[in-house]
Amino acid sequence: MGVSAERAAPGGLALVQDLVNTLDVETGQDALAAAGGLARFGLAERERAGAQELREALRTVCLAHTGADLAPSGVADLDRLFAAGPLVLAVDGRGGAALRPASGLTGLAALTARIAAAVATAAADGTWPRLKACEAHDCQWVFYDRSPAGRGRWCSMAVCGSRAKMRAYRANKANTATQANKAARAAEANGRRARGAGPAGAGARDMPERPGTASGTETA
Repeated sequence: MGVSAERAAPGGLALVQDLVNTLDVETGQDALAAAGGLARFGLAERERAGAQELREALRTVCLAHTGADLAPSGVADLDRLFAAGPLVLAVDGRGGAALRPASGLTGLAALTARIAAAVATAAADGTWPRLKACEAHDCQWVFYDRSPAGRGRWCSMAVCGSRAKMRAYRANKANTATQANKAARAAEANGRRARGAGPAGAGARDMPERPGTASGTETA
């Protein structure tokens, strides 16, 4: 699944988006497990597990940007992973300053530092919260939300958004039908109880007189 130009992240966030989207959640296809998948990020085979852990930690944050709850454990995991990619504050010739990966980093540590620097820059300029993971549980594709209000929830309104709305419609329709059936059964039960009770005293029967008595007078 590719990323359209409209959904592509700007600047350094493109690296975050690229890494997280190496896993197609719907099909289970993992580009990091394919030939050349690690080399794209300057990683060695032994760093696959670490790259996958970093990817999923970043996905949880992108899901939080969409509205999901971010567990404290998810925050702790990302903090621990970022600690392995230290940054330094670099000042340029014009007096500008920016965070850069510390010198001497290679492989996964270098990738982590590049991502950490991109996140820090995006957090400062306000673009970080717009990098989101699709709300659909069977998608979770990372996209950049360019909507004016920044309230996008799906990577594609035509696909995931349409599916979600259809599921919500069906669930609402099923719930309405269930409530109607319950109301009908309750009304039927109330009707049976009303018919069984009848008018007051209707269930009582006159006791027949014993033979040989009439109006309380015994016969000889």
